[in-house]
Amino acid sequence: MNGRVLRTELKRSIAPWSGVVVLGGSLAVFCLFNGLWWQGTSGWTAQWTSMALWTRSLLTFWWPLVVGMGAVYGLRDSRARMTELLATTPLPAWRRAALPAGATALALASGFGLLVLVGGVQVALGATSYLPLGWLPISLVAVLALVAGAVFGMGVARAVPSALTPPALVVFLLMTGMFLRPSNEGTLPAGLAPNRLVLLSPATAQPREMLLTLSGSVHLGQTLWLLGLLATGFALLLATTRRARLLAVAPVLAGAALALLILPAAPRGTYVVDKAAAALVCDGPVCVTQANSSHLPALAPRGKEALRVLHDALGDQAPASVREETALRALGDQRQLSADVVLVDLDDPLIARASGADLTRFLVAQGLAPNCEPRGPGEGGGLVDVPAQSIAASWALGDHQLEPLQKPDNDVYAQRTWAQADAAWQKLTALPPAEQRSRIARLHAAALSCTNELAALTGEASS
Repeated sequence: MNGRVLRTELKRSIAPWSGVVVLGGSLAVFCLFNGLWWQGTSGWTAQWTSMALWTRSLLTFWWPLVVGMGAVYGLRDSRARMTELLATTPLPAWRRAALPAGATALALASGFGLLVLVGGVQVALGATSYLPLGWLPISLVAVLALVAGAVFGMGVARAVPSALTPPALVVFLLMTGMFLRPSNEGTLPAGLAPNRLVLLSPATAQPREMLLTLSGSVHLGQTLWLLGLLATGFALLLATTRRARLLAVAPVLAGAALALLILPAAPRGTYVVDKAAAALVCDGPVCVTQANSSHLPALAPRGKEALRVLHDALGDQAPASVREETALRALGDQRQLSADVVLVDLDDPLIARASGADLTRFLVAQGLAPNCEPRGPGEGGGLVDVPAQSIAASWALGDHQLEPLQKPDNDVYAQRTWAQADAAWQKLTALPPAEQRSRIARLHAAALSCTNELAALTGEASS
């Protein structure tokens, strides 16, 4: 198969459209919609691993479609009634099969490769300085999945030359993929089906935890399964007899059997913490993960200043360090708070846009009244703790009036909440200094135990 023949095949077939669909469809999803993929430290342009996982998560939809397009391509000879004629030509069957398979593989690899390139350029130009190699196998397995799926679709259509074959494959694989699709709502992504069956689908869960990546056994098992699928598809393209078609099924069965032996049986063996990314980088008492080390120059001086303010406010009960929050949580689970550490969630929208003195204020608020409910992308914690945090930070920083950490909304509920906060502030500042300090200590204890902070400030019963 020379370059001229391949160029002709690309010009006169639907092969390029498969790559166009993957590239154009993915960019349309990412760029036209302001979804979770643009938010937080696990956004598709925030980290290399997150970028690879986000692009691969779209295979839930593209993989069935690519298989269907491969099946349409595979029907070309039968629709033109040229199957018997081509069989009489001196060109070997494997070369006739390699031409459409190669054209499709080139188109899909180019389309997905350009998608990864677009994401990779944005990651490289972004804030992160952490460059792992673990994202490469995630993307390479995705390319293999697309190519294997398209060739398998061609082979099935050659074996079952019916106009119903492409839509049947698309519908079946789409329904199967949606059933096997892992959910990212738990501590670790998991599906409804047994984990090994879930991993036969090339699509990954949408990344929610920046430190999670796929294990090596997942890459190996999926590679064997997809190579078997590719071999079966190519063998079906060559098969001309019933016996040959039956034998063509052997590679995919062997690949699936080997994969099921290698793939992890539980989610904890599938999604693992990238230890290099999670390693702490510190400047004195202020620490962040290696993956987010670019935040340290801005965070360190503000963190040290916040610790000094906290020591003045809480004395010996004050936290001694500032650390990026790395504990894995199920979606919406309460944070694992500690009295000894100011935990900084870089997915919190307040810290994401804070800088300078505002960042110091936020860290002081987190040290005095840490929020139990998470405020990351897709989580329902909201900003219910902000009024109490604002009171605590304003008191500790010596403000003469209440300074909200965030501009209050205009809705009735927000106005009522901030009116209560202002009343609590007035009541607090009217007390003697010793009693004020006692109330702040109660607020701190209430926040750590996830009870009503404002009630602790006003001296009412907690709920």
